[in-house]
Amino acid sequence: MFDKHYPVMLEECMTLLNLKDGGLYFDGTLGFGGHTGEILKRTKNSRVFATDLDQAAINSADNLLDKFAGRLTVIHDNFKNFKDITEEYEISGFDGILLDLGVSSVQIDQRERGFSYLADDELIDMRMDVRQKLSAKEVINEYSEKQLAKIIYDYGEERFANLIAKNIVRERLDKKIETCGQLVSVIEKSIPKKFRQNGHPAKKTFQALRIEVNGELDGLESALRDMVDGLKKGGRLAVITFHSLEDRIVKNTFKDLSTDCVCDKSLPVCVCGKKRIVDLVTKKPITATEKELNENSRSKSAKLRVVEKVL
Repeated sequence: MFDKHYPVMLEECMTLLNLKDGGLYFDGTLGFGGHTGEILKRTKNSRVFATDLDQAAINSADNLLDKFAGRLTVIHDNFKNFKDITEEYEISGFDGILLDLGVSSVQIDQRERGFSYLADDELIDMRMDVRQKLSAKEVINEYSEKQLAKIIYDYGEERFANLIAKNIVRERLDKKIETCGQLVSVIEKSIPKKFRQNGHPAKKTFQALRIEVNGELDGLESALRDMVDGLKKGGRLAVITFHSLEDRIVKNTFKDLSTDCVCDKSLPVCVCGKKRIVDLVTKKPITATEKELNENSRSKSAKLRVVEKVL
């Protein structure tokens, strides 16, 4: 049904999660089961709770549920609801938690999902969870020029955000922008040719719209903190990010959780009482090997950061 799916930095994740038999694991981004399947395959009597917003991902887990009967629980929910999920299932003390924050290759390649700037005549959608009402079509056609410019600049880090937003609003006066191809055409007209050297000119705008539609950055920090709370001592949290905005949140959150006293250095003793909760397993983010990059070019921007709970 689907093209080959590549779980990003699979070996690195499995090694750094420090897998063990009889462990309890949480995969917050099930996707098409690559990481979850390996955790179950490489351990004995371990259990995995996995969440995903995408119904297609949930449906694809049937083979894993059959193969690892009684060891895998699949939940159609957002990993950001980690605290509520674990309370509902009465589970705690995870040995490892994994988040792969990227859009899967399958989602991009299914052009009818409207994620790709290569989709041309397909309707713009970009919803991870098709149950939600807001899609990229509504954002493009209903947001104000100011709102669009802010989203494209903040989430896409696009220098021509103002011009793109202006031209989107101008274009939709004649008719709604409904297809990926229509939007790409507007973006291409907005970016001078001499600035189209680094990848597809619509890449940043499409990223921005996807982040807005799915609220990808909203609540990420609090979810990371909840997950660290949900680890047992010695348990590890591994997070794969694909753009600087996500990575900055993960980096800063991990830095704060791994920092002791933050009192003014002039004070003779600590009065804040802050204690580090985790150690940084990866001092710097890990990136994909040359071999993986050759097999899966979409892993190029991936960064893996891992912490271990110590308190």
